[in-house]
Amino acid sequence: MSREPLTIWCNAKFPEPVMAELRRAIGDNRLIFPSNLQRSNLAAAAPDESLSQADVAFGQPDPQQTMALPRLKWVHLTTAGYTRYDRDDLRAAFRARGAILTNSSMVYAEPCAEQALAFMLALARRLPQCLDDQRTTRPWHALEHRAQCCVLTGQTVLILGFGAIANRLVELLAPFRMNVIAVRRKTTGRELCRIEPTEKVDELLPLADHVMNILPSTSITDGFMTRHRFARMKRGAIYYNIGRGTTQDQQAIIDSLKDGRLAAAYLDVTEPEPLPPDHPLWTTPHCYITPHTAGGRVEEQQAQVEHFLENLRRFVEGREMNDRIV
Repeated sequence: MSREPLTIWCNAKFPEPVMAELRRAIGDNRLIFPSNLQRSNLAAAAPDESLSQADVAFGQPDPQQTMALPRLKWVHLTTAGYTRYDRDDLRAAFRARGAILTNSSMVYAEPCAEQALAFMLALARRLPQCLDDQRTTRPWHALEHRAQCCVLTGQTVLILGFGAIANRLVELLAPFRMNVIAVRRKTTGRELCRIEPTEKVDELLPLADHVMNILPSTSITDGFMTRHRFARMKRGAIYYNIGRGTTQDQQAIIDSLKDGRLAAAYLDVTEPEPLPPDHPLWTTPHCYITPHTAGGRVEEQQAQVEHFLENLRRFVEGREMNDRIV
């Protein structure tokens, strides 16, 4: 059965080889662009007049504008996070006209999960401390480091938030025979580890050797890791955040590291971003920071386009969409 070609609006600035693949793979559908393309998929876009011509938006369109365009049938975000779009009025507007909102969680599940595991292993095997030795006076602290190295086997990790990234992390942790617990608001019964309701987090925090924060930024999760909750953590535990910086009390992290409550903290996300060079997190002992790179990989933009194209096929064929939000 024939159909009218779709008009696809895209405001992501992809490298030319990736853009060429997108143009080729959409077939007879029409691709249009705003005057300002976005290099960073974390940047918010301004309203764009050309979006009103689109059936599909790919990238980061202005949320308010997407609600007001009856022609727009589907919005696909190039990010896993969707804070700007996590609004009751937007959900209601999309549902009222049968529109779809999807994101790119599947694109970021593997790199983020690998980054989380990498830091768990690095801290267990004291790699940052050995690197510090090499970069300073090069002492031979063999006995000290060996005595403090540990293995992950048998330890408990508590995961805050359970989506695509957490699911992949659980798979990666399986060979280490850890005790993995995750908290989430709703369970599906298909999770690969023990799931507890979010309301039980205060009971679970004292049990964990590792607390892995993968929470998105929402009105419910912002400020989730409060000073009280850091105080509930086991002394000597390690805290990680590859979710969003708004979900944690950063002064409480600093204080917990200084008083020894936390053995270490690894932060891929902070509030604000970029983190100012004079921010005390940079110089707090045992605080390790990466600049929101957990989701990165060489072929990141290629993966974004491939994910969109798979969802485009599903959209055209009326099949279930990957990473559907609305």
